[in-house]
Amino acid sequence: MKNPNGVKAFGTQLRRLREAQKMSQQELADLADVAKITIQRIENGKFSVTVDVLISLARALNMPLHELTDFALPKEKTK
Repeated sequence: MKNPNGVKAFGTQLRRLREAQKMSQQELADLADVAKITIQRIENGKFSVTVDVLISLARALNMPLHELTDFALPKEKTK
């Protein structure tokens, strides 16, 4: 994974948006047509989503894609 802090930040954003809509992980998974474990892994920063899944999540949350990805990117540690 090239940007682990960004992946974690996206997971936090997804959880915040899902909870704001009072939606469970299972409900979001069903609406986005993905497995619940996929939602869990995304929210825990363990899975980097594809564009296809991003679009499905945005549709499931009934929001534009740019709103789903509107979060501050944390700085990555340099080696």
